Amino acid sequence: MSDDDVKKDETTEETPVEEAPEAAAEQTPAPEAEPEAPAAEAPAEEAPPAADSEPAKEPDPEDDLPWKERRRLQRSRRPNDPKPALSPEERAAQRREHRKAKANERRKGRAAMKAKKPESGDGTPAAEREANAAKVRQGIVVSNKGDKSITVRIDIARRHPTYEKIVRRSRTLHAHDERNEAGEGDVVRVVETRPLSKTKRWRLVDVVEKAR
Repeated sequence: MSDDDVKKDETTEETPVEEAPEAAAEQTPAPEAEPEAPAAEAPAEEAPPAADSEPAKEPDPEDDLPWKERRRLQRSRRPNDPKPALSPEERAAQRREHRKAKANERRKGRAAMKAKKPESGDGTPAAEREANAAKVRQGIVVSNKGDKSITVRIDIARRHPTYEKIVRRSRTLHAHDERNEAGEGDVVRVVETRPLSKTKRWRLVDVVEKAR
């Protein structure tokens, strides 16, 4: 065999080897596309929120501030046009006018509140009370040795606010007896008066009960 025949045989043998993968690829059938899932099997979509429902409001940090700081913050946010510079006298006069207007508004508000209140005759009348009425106490004479002077013991019995127990205590008063008519053991009534001596601030009114 000649060299040309040998070359032809080699070429014929090599060509099917190179074309084999391409042919195999052509012969293999393409994979079929998977059928789509039916629409019924798809998960139901959530219903959109109702248009009427309002979105939840976020908490306003200004609500936690004191009312003075909140008012100061709101005033600082207001648009403010620059005003001409004023002298101290003009500022004082402007301040007086502002205060006068505020006083008039308060006066009108108080008058309106008084007009809304019912008349005094509609409710319970106020109890009549004598101005600076003198205190009156009743007690037992424990000593009448002094001239025109007696010592009176005032017994007080009150319920304790916490323990609900009757607590008894007493105090002594020095009273003026002009006619020395009260004796030891008598039940007398004394009234508050001006200072008559170093310790006497009470005066005998009458003897309620004589001692037996």
